[in-house]
Amino acid sequence: MSKETATAHAPRTTEELQAAYARVRGRTLALAAPLSAEDACVQSMPEASPTKWHLAHTTWFFEQFLLGRDAGYEPVNRDWHFLFNSYYQSVGPMHARPHRGLLTRPSLDEVLRYRAIVDERMAALIADHDDAETVERVTLGLHHEQQHQELILTDIKHLLSCNPLEPAYRDTGPSARSAAVALDFIPGAEGIHDIGHGGDGFAFDCETPRHRTLLHPHALANRLVTNAEFREFIADGGYETPTLWLSEGWETVQARGWRHPLYWSEDLASEFTLAGRRDLDPNAPVVHVSYFEADAFAHWAGMRLPAEAEWECAAAGQPVAGNLLYEGALHPRAATPGDGLLQLWGDVWEWTASPYVSYPGYKPLPGALGEYNGKFMCGQFVLRGGSVATPADHIRASYRNFFAPADRWQFKGLRLARDL
Repeated sequence: MSKETATAHAPRTTEELQAAYARVRGRTLALAAPLSAEDACVQSMPEASPTKWHLAHTTWFFEQFLLGRDAGYEPVNRDWHFLFNSYYQSVGPMHARPHRGLLTRPSLDEVLRYRAIVDERMAALIADHDDAETVERVTLGLHHEQQHQELILTDIKHLLSCNPLEPAYRDTGPSARSAAVALDFIPGAEGIHDIGHGGDGFAFDCETPRHRTLLHPHALANRLVTNAEFREFIADGGYETPTLWLSEGWETVQARGWRHPLYWSEDLASEFTLAGRRDLDPNAPVVHVSYFEADAFAHWAGMRLPAEAEWECAAAGQPVAGNLLYEGALHPRAATPGDGLLQLWGDVWEWTASPYVSYPGYKPLPGALGEYNGKFMCGQFVLRGGSVATPADHIRASYRNFFAPADRWQFKGLRLARDL
């Protein structure tokens, strides 16, 4: 396990909270450090955001939901509330998401000063407030910022891929070739089991409440689907066989001209990475595939995608260790031979067959923070396990990521499942 892995519980003391705040905020700046001001300003597609906006929005979150609780608080710049609000309709209007790349002002230097001012004010707030609400809101803000750390990497990867020079975000050195791990299937739990967050640690509201679910006999693949296996799918006409695809998936493939995963070369020999273009490692996990592609591959293989409850029950109690953000690889790596389920944590987010809906008895957070997760429970699918861009101290077995089925720019792959 990486030395960067945090303690298992949420911060409880003022000292722990101050240390966690400084650590997370510092890591965000470190992720942005390799970028120029030009890199940080541009938006490559409506779904992505400029790094400068991520730096500002995560700061606005603390200013709005922590510092702003004081009726006499004077914001750093009142006009920036409109620019850096994301989707919290209940706290006011916001600049349109597809146009974030047009915000050449404030400058990157001004945004960095904004962060420094808010950090100084937050340090004073944390020192003066040890009530439960403050601790909970600061902890939520830090996990929110860790989500944006991942977005900084995925969004800048998409931006750099649009440059004909295909520049690297960071040169991680030559990729090591890997040996193949044979595909095997491991029976999962059966019967009635509890899933969802339980205990004292932090969790988002959509992970609750803990509840019972019925698992039918099934087995999960011991590792993730590889590039070599996905190339077989392509060679066998996977993108040309409509019977493998959901109707909307087939329409999407035709409309967008998909013939391979995002960032692959047309000859299927290389892929663009955060280290620039690299030869495709046949034994590394396939990455940057949509739910539609994952589902079609599973049908082609005569399998299916796991249900999120199957995945969670398999991961419960397993230590969070793997190819995650602070390991430094920034790209999926082939499975290392071993027993049991491999690659549960990191490498790629694993698509599940489960739609993102509420658990029985779910209640969103009160007030504006209730807009954080619940209102997106429509038309999206759940992913599990984290990726190379996910901080190890942010992920857990009950964590539910979610994206629209056509999205590909995040680090997403798949693990197969089958009924027994």
